[in-house]
Amino acid sequence: MATFRLQGSKVLAVSMAGDAVKAKNGSMVAYDGQMAFKKMSGGGEGLRGMVTRRLTGEQMEVMEVRGQGTCWFADRASEINLVSLHGDKLWVEASNLLCTDAGLRTGTTFTGLRGGATGNGLFTTTVEGTGQAAIMSDGPAVVLRVTPQYPLQVDPGAYIAHQGNLQQHFQSGVTFRTLMGEGGGEAFQIRFEGDGLVYVQPSERNTIGGDI
Repeated sequence: MATFRLQGSKVLAVSMAGDAVKAKNGSMVAYDGQMAFKKMSGGGEGLRGMVTRRLTGEQMEVMEVRGQGTCWFADRASEINLVSLHGDKLWVEASNLLCTDAGLRTGTTFTGLRGGATGNGLFTTTVEGTGQAAIMSDGPAVVLRVTPQYPLQVDPGAYIAHQGNLQQHFQSGVTFRTLMGEGGGEAFQIRFEGDGLVYVQPSERNTIGGDI
């Protein structure tokens, strides 16, 4: 299995000994040793994943990198966070997924109204299995714990990913920006309930969630 490590907070180094990883297309910044690069069709599992992504708008251009040596990845100076999976599943916005072990299964899943955060439909990218994944954030990511006693409300523009046994609901509510008169309409939030982790970023992407 490939070895993931961070060099600083914005560059991912992946050491491979005949292994392979799947990475965001065009994210390779350097490598040593012998590497082969192959563009993959869509980010999901085969034709079904590709068709699902075209229908849902959940875009993820992916390349496979295989070889002997070390490959370095980065994307627009984004902060990088490593997530270890042990037979469980990670839900992540496609634009925030940088790299995964090739053995991890990627696909697209229906997540209800939460997917409306990106304006790309009601779907999100899933990563499942045992291995490591690297996700990106605009600014240092914060990992928030959700327990049955303490549900969590998240701004759709700040959401990156989540894992664990969580249920999510897209709900309306008054936010700070609405109170300050900066909202253009009714504000929306994602409510997470259950037991798991939610990754958020300190910078908000443009979404339809705040002004529906």
